[in-house]
Amino acid sequence: MKKIFAIILLTASMMGCQSDLLDTFPYDTAATENMWTTESLADQGVLGIYNALRYGTVASEPYYFEGLGVGGNLAWNYGWNGLLTNQISGSDGFFWNYWVQHYEMISRANDAITNLPKAPLTEEKMARLLSESKFFRAYAYYRLNAVYRGVPVYLEPTDVNEFTKGRETEEYVWKVVLDDLTDCINDVNLPGRYESNDTEYGRVTKGAALALRGKVYLWIKEYAKAEADFKAIAGLGYTLFQGGYGELFTEENERNPEIILSLQCLEEPGYGNLMSKWYGSRVAAGSCINELVPNTDFVETYQWKDGKSFNWDDLFPGYSQMTPDQRLVYFLRDNLTEDEFARMESAGADMSKYLPTGNEARLLKAYMDRDPRLMATIITPYSTFLGTDGLAAYIYTLRWPYRGYDASEPFDLRTNTNNFLYYLFRKFVGLGRDPYINRENSPIDLPIIRYADVLLNLAEALNEQGKTTEAITYVNMVRERAGVAELNSNSETQVVGAEDLRDRIRMERRWELNGEGITFYDELRWGVYKESKFFEGSGLKQIYGKSSQYTHAWNDRLLKWPIPNVEVERNSNLIQNPGWES
Repeated sequence: MKKIFAIILLTASMMGCQSDLLDTFPYDTAATENMWTTESLADQGVLGIYNALRYGTVASEPYYFEGLGVGGNLAWNYGWNGLLTNQISGSDGFFWNYWVQHYEMISRANDAITNLPKAPLTEEKMARLLSESKFFRAYAYYRLNAVYRGVPVYLEPTDVNEFTKGRETEEYVWKVVLDDLTDCINDVNLPGRYESNDTEYGRVTKGAALALRGKVYLWIKEYAKAEADFKAIAGLGYTLFQGGYGELFTEENERNPEIILSLQCLEEPGYGNLMSKWYGSRVAAGSCINELVPNTDFVETYQWKDGKSFNWDDLFPGYSQMTPDQRLVYFLRDNLTEDEFARMESAGADMSKYLPTGNEARLLKAYMDRDPRLMATIITPYSTFLGTDGLAAYIYTLRWPYRGYDASEPFDLRTNTNNFLYYLFRKFVGLGRDPYINRENSPIDLPIIRYADVLLNLAEALNEQGKTTEAITYVNMVRERAGVAELNSNSETQVVGAEDLRDRIRMERRWELNGEGITFYDELRWGVYKESKFFEGSGLKQIYGKSSQYTHAWNDRLLKWPIPNVEVERNSNLIQNPGWES
């Protein structure tokens, strides 16, 4: 059964009788009362809210937020990357898109919440559709409040000319979100979860509402309430996928019981995901462009399987005292030509340490016995990738320096950044040759909330209440599935109190959720964004540590995004966040 709910959504959006509600962007229609006169039209109206997930900053392109978080960096210095280099203003289109796309979801939800009672629906179905609509209104306000810390609140259909409210406090917006989610959770007609073969799979569930409400409780530090919500989710039948971490993010396994809410994707224009395009290389199916690359500094945080911290000096004594150019020697391919050897030496590599027939194997040891999530998420040097030249599938290897040839030896992995040696994402990138996959329309579903996320949130809620021993149990569930040593299983993993576990939980979330665009919001919530992303020397780096193209530049204004300038000009009641006034 192939994504029945997604097919229904696609069909609804293509029907000629649909309301402008499904087409109009940005939020420029008031309530469309004629949308709700039949059951079919009411269904389409609610599906229009789901369609808003397909806006880039809402759910279909979470790579933005991986780039802003600790896991990734943009491979070029332009556009929204100015957030990281302090070279951006409130007039940038990224802020406007984020603002209007989430308010568009709110506008659609308000329309449904107001007008569904007028539709000829059974009491049970009306209640369920109202809960789905309230969930999405809460989701949109949650995302807005996380970055703006107080926004205007509209709870009924509003004409674009009447968007004149001022900002509510951050606390009030959280209350609005909690009220909507509580209504969802109390609705007996909202299922706890859908089985994978259910035609309604992909719709909002009580599990999703509990997970989102628990996250809000973490924001406002009501940890006991967060604990209760996260524990309730286990009783609904969600479990960790046991087929292997890397297999979790494939089309074949996208309906596993770990997925609580996901963006349903099809191989149809506008209904696939764009992650393969932004994460994949030129030899990935569809010829992708690796616009986002893994953060070199972050890759070095992945532990060994036994839980020991990784340190380059353990493999290459004196590594940390070498310059990045000198270290390049350890990352070079075997059997360099005379010309390549001379070029690497000229670039500053310490070629006295080069092994002509063992350089690759020596470096592979730095990755092979690490946390398995590392190589399941990231293509590391001298690891392989099943890609294509567009006509046939081949096994490619990430080697340096790059020599080329997509359809013949040596099958070097080709990228958009062949002048630089970067890590590459493996997660969400299609494998082999699939003539039906366009890089714009990958059919792999994108998880929005999954059970591993919930377990680690639960561990955090417990630990913040002093329940450290119990919290360790839930962290270990995630580590056991990943294939890495459990906490307290040896001297390397021994937990020495709540503060130590707090740091371990945060790292666990970064490793487990890497590439999914989720932990950026964690960094803001924890109040550690500056130290986790903007430490001295941070920025875009090649694998051997050499800075390239840009470094990060901190400014306190990054903790609260700017209200888009065009919105401030349109609505004089909006007060701009500090640091963004000009």
